[in-house]
Amino acid sequence: MANTTKIARCAWASGSKTTPLMMTYHDLEWGHPLKDNDSLLFELLTLEIFQAGLSWEIVLKKRHHLKKAFWSFDLESVAKMGDDDVYRLCQNADIIRNKQKILATIHNAKVIQQIQTSYGSFSNYIWHFTENQVIDHNIQIPAEVPSKDALSEYISKAMKKIGFKFTGPVVIYAYLQGIGIINDHESNCTFKYHN
Repeated sequence: MANTTKIARCAWASGSKTTPLMMTYHDLEWGHPLKDNDSLLFELLTLEIFQAGLSWEIVLKKRHHLKKAFWSFDLESVAKMGDDDVYRLCQNADIIRNKQKILATIHNAKVIQQIQTSYGSFSNYIWHFTENQVIDHNIQIPAEVPSKDALSEYISKAMKKIGFKFTGPVVIYAYLQGIGIINDHESNCTFKYHN
């Protein structure tokens, strides 16, 4: 007998215009609690920053090229990037060529290095805001998902205070969703609980 289990996804990952790339990201990454991998946490923060003003699908299509351009998001390598690297990246048609976002990425790598000294890891820092707990908003319908909340506003202010750039509350809310601190999978989504 064939398996008739139907896979349910969040509305943004299941519409008629949803691409396989978006579905794969939803199924395998989005909302999965991500800890103890500062390089990947940095990568996802950078992708959220580059997404501002664009669609997430564009960023996912450019992800491989961004990863290559930023040395696989190795913090030490990115933190050492200089003016020649910025110029080279601004000429690279394979990535999103926003000079301010490129500069912010390099700057944020340096800030994360400082955090690693103070907190042991960027993971420890970002998860300390919720005491290592996932916040489940129990989303029933897509309209219930906010673009920001009190937590993202608080974290945004804290991050800006220590020097992060391009980390407003909307970017941070999307980041918290992406790394699984906030679980905004809809309640009927097959991928809501995937620990």
